[in-house]
Amino acid sequence: MSITADAPSTSAAQARPMTVRAAVCRTPGEPWEITDLQLDPPKANEVRVKMIAAGMCHSDDHIQKGDAPMRMPVVGGHEGAGIVDAVGPGVTRTKVGDHVVFSFIPACGKCRYCSTGRQNLCDEGKNAATGEFPDGTFRFHQDGEDFGGLCVLGTFSQYTVVSEFSVIPIPEDIPFEVACLVGCGVPTGWGSAVHAAGVRAGQTVVVYGSGGVGSNAVQGAALAGAERVIVVDPVEFKREMAEVFGATHTFATAEEAHEFIVQSTWGELADHAIITVGVLHDEVIHHAIGAVGKTGQVTITAVGNGWIDENPGMLIGYQRRIQGAIFGGCNPLYDVPRLLSLYRSGRLKLDELVTRTYRLEDVNQGYQDMLDGKNIRGVILLEH
Repeated sequence: MSITADAPSTSAAQARPMTVRAAVCRTPGEPWEITDLQLDPPKANEVRVKMIAAGMCHSDDHIQKGDAPMRMPVVGGHEGAGIVDAVGPGVTRTKVGDHVVFSFIPACGKCRYCSTGRQNLCDEGKNAATGEFPDGTFRFHQDGEDFGGLCVLGTFSQYTVVSEFSVIPIPEDIPFEVACLVGCGVPTGWGSAVHAAGVRAGQTVVVYGSGGVGSNAVQGAALAGAERVIVVDPVEFKREMAEVFGATHTFATAEEAHEFIVQSTWGELADHAIITVGVLHDEVIHHAIGAVGKTGQVTITAVGNGWIDENPGMLIGYQRRIQGAIFGGCNPLYDVPRLLSLYRSGRLKLDELVTRTYRLEDVNQGYQDMLDGKNIRGVILLEH
């Protein structure tokens, strides 16, 4: 299914505060609540976007569950695609009517990290956990209370106002329901293999967890030319889908995978282990370190409460490395268009990532489906 929408005709001069329907979390541990909020018009260097599709990333569930710190109340969602509805003064990156996808970490293009090819570490991403704009204000409100937007985005809303540094124009032929995933889950997984791990042709890669991020780590490793792409996931559906995305072998347990790795590499073990499980824990870190051989690297992309509690000899003797990764080490202004180009050429599978679509009102059911292992990625359609 491909969602299309007519481009709005609203200009910056016509932009006014509006009432929007949104999914919000007021207190960690409480379900998402659907409510009406007041949305301010865009200020200088900001844009308002009519949301068409929003991806249901596990990170939003971590926020709702209280697993990660976040200022409350917050409008959920940091994966999204839509049409620019209004622009504030000074905006140069996009214009009214453009189809855009959000980058969950903004890219200003001029800070130390952007200017040295590390846009995933842009200084403008500093307010992700508060949802406030650099001037200390908010755009969502209700009865005098300020609501932040997750990653200063808030894509679980009919409209949202964001910095122009957070938007990337995309071709109009890209379906919104797949475009929204290229702002976080796809580059985070793909980049974890291609950039953070640096997978090379002929190598052996094991991916722990094959959900929305892990499936793309599988795609990245396969496109990079890995000889063996081994997936460990207890959910049969996800193991089956992993083969669609390029896995050569799949296992339900880390122990089964380790036995295969030893046999297939003649005891040399894997070159890379990439951790993309839904909730990071000590055991998976231990298994990943033990799965890689000499000069092997463990790349940790997952979020959770896992600790690295290993004898240093495990690293020193084999000269193993442990690498953290955010956004997969991607440069969104370059890598998002590149990923969409791979999709258009048929080499990157995005349609297959979308297991189910939901209405905004069904956001809690969508996340329960994710936790039950039914989805690779759920997508909220804000316009039907």
